[in-house]
Amino acid sequence: MSQLQLDTSANRRIGIAFFSLATLMFASLDGVAKWLVLSLPVVQVVWVRFFLHTVITGGVLVPQLGLCLFKTKHPKWQIIRGLMLATMTGTNFWALQYLQLAQTGSVQFSVPILIALISVIGFGEKIDTGRWIAIFIGFVGVLVIIRPGTEAFHPAILLCVIGAILYASFNILTRRLARDDHPGATQWTSAFVASVVLAPFALWQWQMPHGWLQWSLLILTGCLGGFGHWAIASAHRYASAAVLGPFLYQQIIYMTLLGWLIFNQVPDHFMVVGTLIVVAAGLYLLWREFQQSQTLKNI
Repeated sequence: MSQLQLDTSANRRIGIAFFSLATLMFASLDGVAKWLVLSLPVVQVVWVRFFLHTVITGGVLVPQLGLCLFKTKHPKWQIIRGLMLATMTGTNFWALQYLQLAQTGSVQFSVPILIALISVIGFGEKIDTGRWIAIFIGFVGVLVIIRPGTEAFHPAILLCVIGAILYASFNILTRRLARDDHPGATQWTSAFVASVVLAPFALWQWQMPHGWLQWSLLILTGCLGGFGHWAIASAHRYASAAVLGPFLYQQIIYMTLLGWLIFNQVPDHFMVVGTLIVVAAGLYLLWREFQQSQTLKNI
């Protein structure tokens, strides 16, 4: 898959459409996973999701990339990325046993804030006062969602926080690998590493699914994960990350609707307010990144 260079309104609309499809798939993946982990071991669900992801993306990408799909200049970092992917998915699915879909999704939206913070602490990047304020406000929003020290606090929310930190680091590592490795190779390798590492644990705890519905939903997790990542990669062929970033937040709408329709769970006022704060801070950071990228283009 070659990166398209034409930055046109038509290409941006195509990219946004692919990205929107991906957010719907990932929200649906969390909904299906939440239903499955209530009766099956978490590691089993996570492993099936990545095993089928590996098979599906391999089938889609091998005809396009051939042996290039299996080549990388940074095998160590690809393995680390795969381990991060397995861990953050596992913590998310584990948390879904106890928390609302909207609750786990709200914490995940702190990722742009965490990326900015990790970039400063880990890589010495300089950010302006406005972005520091956005980071601070974003963490206030996370605290409103988590509500530590109150009866509403559930320890499983810490799994979401760990997952969000891993996801932010995962995104930074993905950007750096993109300089040398093909995005398709990176996507397939991470899923392959996750499926290999999790296989012994999944087979050890394996419980035979009951009936066609559980089997179908297990298969669906792999399809949603695999095609969701394919849709993300396709979106980035047509539009930049700065253009696509704000559309990530539509996922909270899908997760809230699925939580209500399937599990009869409705977010309370604190969760709604906290989510709005986190989204507003994240959108500001994405807007500043877009401004910066446009300035660099014009230099």
